Amino acid sequence: MDLQKPDFETTYPLLSKVNSPEDLKALPAKEIKPLCEEIRSYLIEQISENGGHLASNLGVVELTLAIHRVFNSPKDHIIFDVGHQCYVHKLLTGRRDVFSTIRQSGGISGFPKRSESEHDAFGTGHSSTSLSAALGFAEADLLQHSDAYTVCVLGDGAYTGGMIHEALNNCKSGLRLIIILNENEMSISKNNGKFAKSLSKLRASRGYIKTKNFFGRFFRMIPLIGKWIFKRLLHFKRGMKAAVFGSNIFEDLGLFYMGPADGNREEVVERLLREAKDCRSSCIIHLKTQKGKGYSPAEKTPDRFHGMSPATAGDKTGVSFSEAMGIRLSEMADTDLQICAITAAMADGTGLEHFHKSHPRRFYDVGIAEEHAVTFAAGLAANGMKPAVAVYSTFLQRAYDNLIHDVSLQNLPVVLFVDRAGLNPGDGPTHAGVFDVAFLSQVPNLRIYTPIALSALYECMNEAFYSGGAAAVRYPNGKEDPEIVSRFYADPAPVADHIRADEALPENPDVVIVTHGRIVSQAMLAKKELQSKGLSVAILLMEQIAPCREVAGRLAKRLPQKPCRIVFLEEEIREGGFGMQFSAALREMPAFADYPLHSIALENAFVVPEAGETVWDAAKLSAPFLVEKIQNWISQN
Repeated sequence: MDLQKPDFETTYPLLSKVNSPEDLKALPAKEIKPLCEEIRSYLIEQISENGGHLASNLGVVELTLAIHRVFNSPKDHIIFDVGHQCYVHKLLTGRRDVFSTIRQSGGISGFPKRSESEHDAFGTGHSSTSLSAALGFAEADLLQHSDAYTVCVLGDGAYTGGMIHEALNNCKSGLRLIIILNENEMSISKNNGKFAKSLSKLRASRGYIKTKNFFGRFFRMIPLIGKWIFKRLLHFKRGMKAAVFGSNIFEDLGLFYMGPADGNREEVVERLLREAKDCRSSCIIHLKTQKGKGYSPAEKTPDRFHGMSPATAGDKTGVSFSEAMGIRLSEMADTDLQICAITAAMADGTGLEHFHKSHPRRFYDVGIAEEHAVTFAAGLAANGMKPAVAVYSTFLQRAYDNLIHDVSLQNLPVVLFVDRAGLNPGDGPTHAGVFDVAFLSQVPNLRIYTPIALSALYECMNEAFYSGGAAAVRYPNGKEDPEIVSRFYADPAPVADHIRADEALPENPDVVIVTHGRIVSQAMLAKKELQSKGLSVAILLMEQIAPCREVAGRLAKRLPQKPCRIVFLEEEIREGGFGMQFSAALREMPAFADYPLHSIALENAFVVPEAGETVWDAAKLSAPFLVEKIQNWISQN
């Protein structure tokens, strides 16, 4: 199906000719620069309309074109880190005609996806995983006697992640591995003065590489002592270089280093890539690119154009849960000088920019290092501070051991603000927050709050900080739902047991739906439909779900005293989740021995909506599915 606009060929005459790496290679060099301009215009047009990651992709246009002109995908493996800088790669590898569907239901993913294209060598929705995977590809090629190359495009943000350095520590020199360090924000290595500049130029020259390879082969051919001589010369050369120019971490690790160079000059990048292929050694190419290049607003404030919402996004008024959390946390820190905030390179996404501006001394951006963030918070807490760690649910998975060993075991007062909880349709399963309820519920000494209105968020924040011990406050992406607020928060005053009802419970209901989070919106619709069929239905909305037995004791007091059907509803995984745990807790109570209990949860953790589906439909958790499931269960009980 052709999803391009009718005037696509007129507006983008060069891009309309390119839908594969072979098409790109066929273009004469003089057409590459205007093609880059067309691609940038197309990205701005599409992402402005449909949403997505803009600034990072504008910065890697020349880089991506150069890679596909030099290497042979899919035989050669191309891995992006973080994966959201893969948009140009997708345009060049057969997905141009469906690019307008990116991040849409039934459309292509905003990240590399192996099941989507043979050109997507490895899925990289989470940062700093690329080099470990690239090493695996390169080693497999070596073992299988393949002459394929592995190209790892590593953003400098991803470079802050610990996994990258673990992988660097395991790099071997004899692999067909080319690491491209794409520096667009932070300075990793400074090269000052004429000597350093001339060295970079020399080391990036074809003559230098050929000369080095010639002498390497020559000395290795000398019987008995040739390899020893070559190693001694290399040792001497590195010692002289370190004395004059300083140490280079990459060469110290055995990688051949080239750069830094201008990554927004395609001909420069292409030349370096061709020379890297001649190195016959694992190498790293250090490029500097401009994030947001070609779009003035994104050039000036690239962080604001990192991720864009669709132009058709709804109500622009009000604040999101993330923003509200950040503002309230800053207000709390105004009077409590022990409160501090930590983010893992997500200050804007998690709403902490306001705190950063108001309390810069107590704000810590630790880079893409969730494990460090949690243990760092534990250290702060152990020495008298009240640390808050704001992190997306999906990224908190990385810090699970730290949470158990460093926070829970020592019963330290660390507060986690778990953002993007539940299903997140735009970024797909790599960013779904559907595991945290199950894994956090297993952590001793941890309280879990699940506010779904701003008034509840503020109350839960206050309790999380001042009730002792560790706590997690989880909330969804976006803003509060006015319908949920009007039904469950007509009286916004806090409730002591953190359990709310949309109306007084009937004395003998046919079914009570117990739920938490944004899925209550679907429960409300299902209730209306079930009532139209003559059933009496009640809904209880939980604002706290752990410690499970303690909260289940409160729930027991709110449930009808006569046996009735109880359905636990959640948008997270079933195994170890809310429904499974609360069902087990109620069954331990003799008074609930005769209550039929049922759990409705996410059956497929990696759900992807098809065209025309909502994420609720795809997960089989939309109101029609709930009505069907509840009716079927009632018929059997």
